[in-house]
Amino acid sequence: MKKKKGIIREYAEAIITALLLALIIRAYVVQAFKIPSGSMIPTLVVGDHILVTKFIYGTKIPFRDTRVLVFREPQRGDVVVFKYPQDPDRDFIKRVIGIGGDVVEGRNKIVYVNGKPLNEPYIQHTDNDIRSIGMDVRDNFGPLYVPKGKLFVMGDNRDQSYDSRYWGFVDLSAVKGKAFIIYWSWDSNRHRPRLNRIGKLVK
Repeated sequence: MKKKKGIIREYAEAIITALLLALIIRAYVVQAFKIPSGSMIPTLVVGDHILVTKFIYGTKIPFRDTRVLVFREPQRGDVVVFKYPQDPDRDFIKRVIGIGGDVVEGRNKIVYVNGKPLNEPYIQHTDNDIRSIGMDVRDNFGPLYVPKGKLFVMGDNRDQSYDSRYWGFVDLSAVKGKAFIIYWSWDSNRHRPRLNRIGKLVK
């Protein structure tokens, strides 16, 4: 009987240890996310499942906004997951366009950072029409100064993205991590996996 209790205890300890490790990894190292919308096409498509590194921008201290062991701050071009400023319970994913101290401006679908056009080989445009700044901020906006501790983010599917052009800046403390790899992708229309996307780095 004692032997049986000992085996049960060993299994329970192993399960508890595994759960604790999983929680620690999810909280501080890496977390999985699913892409629900097309705002990041062609970089990320609906049905992509990605892994996000949470430690690269530092480890967040529980119940505080401060971070420790910061490897580096978010940089222009990083694809980041963050808490949506207007609803922190929702996670958004966009590309960093401007960091603190930058001046960002959009002129006829071309984005300028600090007065220079941004090289953006990752974007796509689905609408050739140009909307004036008085009509919409989609194609023409700014110039906007990005405050310290903030990020200006945009989707790669530039004409179909709800981003900083519409709702403003992202606080650095709201950033959860940097997207780095697609580990699974499911095409719900064809009901089959997209094998060519699995293992693709997010850049």
